[in-house]
Amino acid sequence: MSSPTTDSGRTKAVGTFAAIRRLYPYAKPAMPRIYLGMVAALAAGIVALLIPQVLRSLVDGPLQSGDSAQIFPAFFLVLGLGVLEAVMVFLRRTFVLTPGTHVEARLRNALYEKLQNLPVSFHDRWPSGQLLSRAISDLNLIRRWISFGIVLLVVNIVTIAVGFVFLLNISWMLGVLFMVCSIPLWIYGYLFENKYSVVARRSQDQAGDLATAVEESVHGIRVLKAFGRGKHALENFSNQAEELRGTEIEKAKAIAGIWLWLLLVPDVTFALCLLGGVWLAVGGQISVGELVAFFATATVLRWPVESIGFLLSMTFDTRTAADRFFEVMDSENTIIDPETPKTVKDPKGRLVFDDVHFRYQDSPEKVTDLLNGLDLAIEPGETMALVGLTGSGKSTVTALTTRLYDVTGGEISIDGVDIRDLRLVELRSLLAMAFEDATLFSASVRDNVLLGRPDATEADLAEALDIAQASFVYDLPEGLDTKVGEEGLSLSGGQRQRLALARAVAARPSVLVLDDPLSALDVDTEALVEAALRKVLTTTTALIVAHRPSTVMLADRVALLENGKITAVGKHSDLLATSEHYRFVISSLEDEEKRERAEVSS
Repeated sequence: MSSPTTDSGRTKAVGTFAAIRRLYPYAKPAMPRIYLGMVAALAAGIVALLIPQVLRSLVDGPLQSGDSAQIFPAFFLVLGLGVLEAVMVFLRRTFVLTPGTHVEARLRNALYEKLQNLPVSFHDRWPSGQLLSRAISDLNLIRRWISFGIVLLVVNIVTIAVGFVFLLNISWMLGVLFMVCSIPLWIYGYLFENKYSVVARRSQDQAGDLATAVEESVHGIRVLKAFGRGKHALENFSNQAEELRGTEIEKAKAIAGIWLWLLLVPDVTFALCLLGGVWLAVGGQISVGELVAFFATATVLRWPVESIGFLLSMTFDTRTAADRFFEVMDSENTIIDPETPKTVKDPKGRLVFDDVHFRYQDSPEKVTDLLNGLDLAIEPGETMALVGLTGSGKSTVTALTTRLYDVTGGEISIDGVDIRDLRLVELRSLLAMAFEDATLFSASVRDNVLLGRPDATEADLAEALDIAQASFVYDLPEGLDTKVGEEGLSLSGGQRQRLALARAVAARPSVLVLDDPLSALDVDTEALVEAALRKVLTTTTALIVAHRPSTVMLADRVALLENGKITAVGKHSDLLATSEHYRFVISSLEDEEKRERAEVSS
């Protein structure tokens, strides 16, 4: 699986530094110390360039005249410059080390907040591994570039420019020769960017796909083991890993290519300059001290010149990381608070679906809407069961109530207010949901159950657990403080569902939406939960997706979903008498329940 951006939604191509410049708002608080780091690093580079000038004076002065008294001052001057350079390098590291971590933290917090705000439809399209690689690997790369790459790139370019001035000052002919011989490096650097950026992007996308494969195999380890498909999963993973390896080799070859030029060109330049310098010295056009100073300066410049290769590759990697970060940050959040929000002043819990239409974003235009003009009214305190064949859209109806998705036509209202006119915080305080696929977090039982109402009392918590028949939690090693593990997989399916139901009950909502929350329970436990739920449902409006006839019995009325519409509403007994399709649906549910009973008894 590849990122959705790989094919169509990729960020528009822009210049490398234009792309990286978008990081400035996040890096702005750290820039004063980054600038100080640059100043310290530049000072270290200038000091290093001054040492050859001292050597020139030393060779042409005391060494040539034989005045040993002047040697020691030059020695101590060189020593002092060396110590000063070391201090400046130390200050550079001190200045830039911490700010980069703060920038990374701001980027990661912003990304996490964005992921929390983006609609479920976004997460339906994006593999989790792609998001994880952006939040960890890409942001780590950006942090290292801000703390190290940008500082050295700027300072080394300035150092090279200043060094060329020194070289020209020593001998304009050798300086021009040195500059002309360096031109191939800049040409190859430009070509390197165009090639390397494409490969770097492909590498980071493939790393995200590989992370997705690892995550899916870990989460699905029970299924893979149960079906003996571990070897198949390994083969798929190996193929993806081999593709990434090939891309990394392609990256390495590109880097090796620029290193070839970065090492070869300076060596050839040194050889030519040495030949020319000796010729000029023999002709008396430059002194021996100037020749020594020229090559000492050129030696100082060798590291800044050679470093350009890996600094450029690091910069292009960072550009790709920034592109991938902003692909998420630029994603449109369609489910947001209204500009002029309304409020439900005295919640009663009347839930109304008025000519509701819905289709998923990637549905073909010719396909009929999944919900095609659905009308349903649930009165305050009423329990409505929603039944229909598999794939009829029952779960979609429940997801629309809390704006996990938005309707594409019509409206859903609570107490006469369109839910799109409510602030999301208020809407989700009025409604609570329990899903068939019960997801728990790696936290304590108490934190999981009180997720929707952290300020609930211990009595409220105990009541919710009692209603959900989740008293098993008291027998866990640390009771309510026991951590349930990642996604609650340390518990059985029925235990997870009971805790998810307790979470919904503990929220004390005006409207309770239950998407088949009892499917993993055995028949006896389900009967106990249903009996306890009746007490709650006498005062709470409830919409329950039913997959068992026993769940239907909880409801005051039943709504039949067929072809995207509610085709019948009434009491269970009345619908049995008047609706052939309802009898067929109930018969299907009964057959399924009988199979479940047979499996339990066996």
